[in-house]
Amino acid sequence: MAEQPSLDGLARKTRRKRNAVSLVPANECPIAHVMLDVQASHLGRTFDYLISQDQDESAQPGAFVRVRFGAQKLTGVIWSRSSHADTPHAALRFLERVFPSDVLLSKSLRDDIDAIAKAYGGTSSNILRLAVPQRVARVEHEEVFDNIRLQRRKQWRENLKKRLQNDNNTNPGYATTSRMIYDYENANILYNALIKKSIDASFSENKAENQLVKQAENNSSQSFIVDALPGSCRLAQDLAWMIVTALSACKQAVVVLPTLREVNDVMRALMVYGLKPYKRVSENHRGFSAGSFDGDVARLCAADPPADRYRAWRAIASGIVPCVLGTRAAMYAPVEGDALFAIVEDCAYQYADGMMPYAQARGVMRLRAKRHGGVFVSMSYSRSALSQSEVDCYMSNAQDAQTTQSAQSVQGEQAVQTAEAAKTVKTVKTIQAAKTISGSSIPVSASKLAREKLVPWVRWLNREALLKLADPSIGARIPHSAVRAINDALSDGKPVLLSIEQDGVTQSAICSSCKRQARCRRCTGPLDVANSQQTARCSWCGASAINWSCSNCGSSNMRVIRVGAVGVAEELSKLFRNVPIIISSQHQPNGIIQCIDEKPVIVVATPGCEPRVQTQDANCNGEYGVVAILDTWVSLYASGLDARIDTLNSWMKASALCAPRARGGSVLLIGETYPVLARALTLWDTTQLSCNEFSERAQAILPPCVTAACVWGARDAVMRALENIGAMQENLGCESSQDADFSAISPLLGIVPMHPPVTDKYQHFDDIYDRVKAVVRVPLYLRQELVNRLHKEVARHVATRAAGELRFCVDPKDLLAY
Repeated sequence: MAEQPSLDGLARKTRRKRNAVSLVPANECPIAHVMLDVQASHLGRTFDYLISQDQDESAQPGAFVRVRFGAQKLTGVIWSRSSHADTPHAALRFLERVFPSDVLLSKSLRDDIDAIAKAYGGTSSNILRLAVPQRVARVEHEEVFDNIRLQRRKQWRENLKKRLQNDNNTNPGYATTSRMIYDYENANILYNALIKKSIDASFSENKAENQLVKQAENNSSQSFIVDALPGSCRLAQDLAWMIVTALSACKQAVVVLPTLREVNDVMRALMVYGLKPYKRVSENHRGFSAGSFDGDVARLCAADPPADRYRAWRAIASGIVPCVLGTRAAMYAPVEGDALFAIVEDCAYQYADGMMPYAQARGVMRLRAKRHGGVFVSMSYSRSALSQSEVDCYMSNAQDAQTTQSAQSVQGEQAVQTAEAAKTVKTVKTIQAAKTISGSSIPVSASKLAREKLVPWVRWLNREALLKLADPSIGARIPHSAVRAINDALSDGKPVLLSIEQDGVTQSAICSSCKRQARCRRCTGPLDVANSQQTARCSWCGASAINWSCSNCGSSNMRVIRVGAVGVAEELSKLFRNVPIIISSQHQPNGIIQCIDEKPVIVVATPGCEPRVQTQDANCNGEYGVVAILDTWVSLYASGLDARIDTLNSWMKASALCAPRARGGSVLLIGETYPVLARALTLWDTTQLSCNEFSERAQAILPPCVTAACVWGARDAVMRALENIGAMQENLGCESSQDADFSAISPLLGIVPMHPPVTDKYQHFDDIYDRVKAVVRVPLYLRQELVNRLHKEVARHVATRAAGELRFCVDPKDLLAY
């Protein structure tokens, strides 16, 4: 067929074909198993690719690569290499690119990622997205001086050991070993665990204590629950002592804190020991050129720029920096060996991850400490119910070991076998649960002498106490007795802190007769009185409160009250004239005030926004003369699962800034509250509250006595998922559900309608916005079975492109449907 001629210059341009490059696979282990950056649940596995001969040296396990996946190019990590592939050889593709880098994703971190994903029902890609910051190429070309750092760090360790051993504890700016052992019980066990030193059990005449020490030595990984002492920046100082003790033993340390304020406090406490933050050097010094980076403590926070996060991650992964501080993002820090894994305020709401698989920071740190054979430390003012369960498990195991030893010496082998059988039956749940994210922990609590020396004078000014004092202003928000104490502190030249609740206003259902919070008779959850509902419903299980009666007084009438705190500054300006008033809150125009001078001033702050008091002496932290906690009656109507623990923790954080009783400091609890909260704050001992919480949850079959998972999304999708995993049946249909503690109740709580999120900009009709939430409960030893079933169901839902949203979260912070 003849072609039509074309004019000059108008001929069709033909693309020159490139010569096909024939790639040759590597001689050894040419198959790369790549974990791709794909977040779909049904694609949470490795994919096979070929490694060319040119990429053989750089394509090592842990290297970052770019591959072709379908019609798109994706990044990923080489998880492993092998000689065989599950994919047919004709379908294998070569790696597009291997990013050159001297820092790889280590084998231990890859195993940690797999274990975390398995424990929380996600994929390794979900965790990899959160664990590794975004790559910034220019960071990889910065200078690194390893030899100088190693020499300097060796000299620092020698100086630190002499400083901690020879210090006479006269400087209040940092903690020493002698002070820690004097102020905390079992601090010597913690110290020896940090330095991995064998303990001589003959140090004490108490046989039970010796048994605890021997049990601690036998465990490769050890866990400690530390109850913090009061004092301005005392928690940061004690935590810094743990960090430098671990660093002196050539270990790495990972510390997760709730907010940046706590991160900065611990950073300043570490600088007292001679450690420096990892940052850019401004001028030539100590062998480093200007513009390079130097330091001992890195910071991993989501608020930092991508380059800073990637630089800090590389410094930790390469071993340049031995310590990392940060918020929730730091829990995936790439540390190696038997490191220190510490978390502060393990019950804080900031530790709940907002992305799949919604891993909890405490569980991640606990799991990694077990896998690394390291030391896990949970430090907080108020002990959580989960921490109390781990302490009870530890004490129970120690008592069982002591009983077995006594039986062996008295009755012989038959008694030993009987005791061992009883112990196995009693601790089977704990052993199974300990394989994942929990176990037993050693309590490190404040000694009696330390509490007497450091705790301020706590006064509970409720109605009964004001009647005894003959206070003429009973019923006022700030009674006359509190005004007199505040005036005395101001006259002495000290600042005063008034802690109020959050600025927001919520509503709660209460009994009209005794004013107690209205609770569900089925699961003890708070009742939700929404405007669109005719009858109050439980926020946890969704049961209607028909024929409701108060469990305290028997009354059948309830009403709704509005809970909140407003107008405090106006009231104070009338009571304390000519006194400066500072408001510190994230909702105020000035925001959070970081610090104030030590002078007569009244500070009104919400929990977590209390300013620090600074003095002229850099080695001494300032203190408040009086700390008044207003509107304590709000604690009676808090609806969260950890409401009382969170309330006490916020009160103790504010009270820790007060001067001790020996220096005239006092804490005022103004209003009605639970007596157990007031007693715990007065004695600075939260053991009774945590024991009560654990006991009540055991009766109601709530976490941590059982494993709970929240399932939410579209109603049809949630109903189908619950049916497929067997949650509609008793005990999920498992054969091992013959648990006497769990057979009396259905594993399902709900299904509860969810309120529209506050961030939703669109208006929804009640019939169209049909999102629901349910809580599935199983015994502790069935945790992994529940996680596997939920993950499989979500993967099926995504793979089949079923309509509607479907998500789940294991070990949630709260069970509320909004």
